[in-house]
Amino acid sequence: MCDPRRINSVAPATAVKQGARRGNMMKRSLLCALLLAMTAIPAGAANLVKTYSYFSIGGSTLDDIETQLSKRGPQVKSTGSRHPGATQMAFTTRISYARQAGSCRIADAAVTVKVKVILPEWRRPRKADADVKLFWDTLSADIKRHEERHVEIAKNHARKLEEALKATYPRKDCDTAKAKAAQITAAVLAEHDRAQVQFDRVEGVNFESRILRLLRYRIERIESGQLRPPA
Repeated sequence: MCDPRRINSVAPATAVKQGARRGNMMKRSLLCALLLAMTAIPAGAANLVKTYSYFSIGGSTLDDIETQLSKRGPQVKSTGSRHPGATQMAFTTRISYARQAGSCRIADAAVTVKVKVILPEWRRPRKADADVKLFWDTLSADIKRHEERHVEIAKNHARKLEEALKATYPRKDCDTAKAKAAQITAAVLAEHDRAQVQFDRVEGVNFESRILRLLRYRIERIESGQLRPPA
């Protein structure tokens, strides 16, 4: 799910909110931010600044958890719906120009994508059944995997944008060079938005079969002693 908005540096950039809709089995959640941990990670040539925010949900049954997520999940503007996890993104470009006799070129370009990943945290009651705990462990791992893939898509497009800006040839003047930079930025970010939407679409279609497959795999690992049962 994409909710694009535009910001500006030297060339326009975008911020995208991504939500992972998980079908009818589980809905969405946002009660309170419990933790905010920031790390700055190089994404190839581009830069990634990633923040995690966790919110609490309660409930001792699958229905309870579903209700909690549907009431408290992070809301995505583009759909108005709440989701079990979300990723907020903002791209920033910094471009320097060099004038030469009769021309102007991009001397350097740096792209930073700032990402906030919002994930659920279940406060497990003692009376929760082992089956509910098993399902939650499977679901929460899949939510995190989904949101991290959104981050990877953004990181890859930030790198692509930076490389495309640096590869441009000199223009007759700096106004023309800036216009070209804006054109490149808009094109790459539009491609990014489409990639994020397509990823959500594919994930939504495959959700139930994926969760069932992951549940079977987790059960097999527990039965073989490779994984500890849910506490």
